[in-house]
Amino acid sequence: QVQLVESGGGLVQAGDSLRLSCAPSRRTFSNYAMAWFRQAPGNEREIVAAISRSGDDTYYADAVKGRFTISRGNAKNTVYLQMNSLKPEDTAVYYCAATSGSRYYTNLNEYAYWGQGTQVTVSS
Repeated sequence: QVQLVESGGGLVQAGDSLRLSCAPSRRTFSNYAMAWFRQAPGNEREIVAAISRSGDDTYYADAVKGRFTISRGNAKNTVYLQMNSLKPEDTAVYYCAATSGSRYYTNLNEYAYWGQGTQVTVSS
């Protein structure tokens, strides 16, 4: 049962920007910590960025640090991933995930709620 809906993916060129959005399809996720993961063909799903329930604490994978920014909407019910200076190696399906509680985790097994993913393709 899909709980989260991602949008904003697409095909861009290296150096371009994209903004991904994640919104709940049924319940509210304002009381959940949230994260973005990605999975490229043949690779395991990996953490990209995470944000605490309050929005005060964030985490970034080394590969995206300084280029991506995770944030929450004013009602804390939506989460965004601003992706700048995109590289071909950022090509993947990007998934939004939520975990109950205030703190985020970097382990995907800690997240009970997932979206269906949105494709991001960066051409060189």
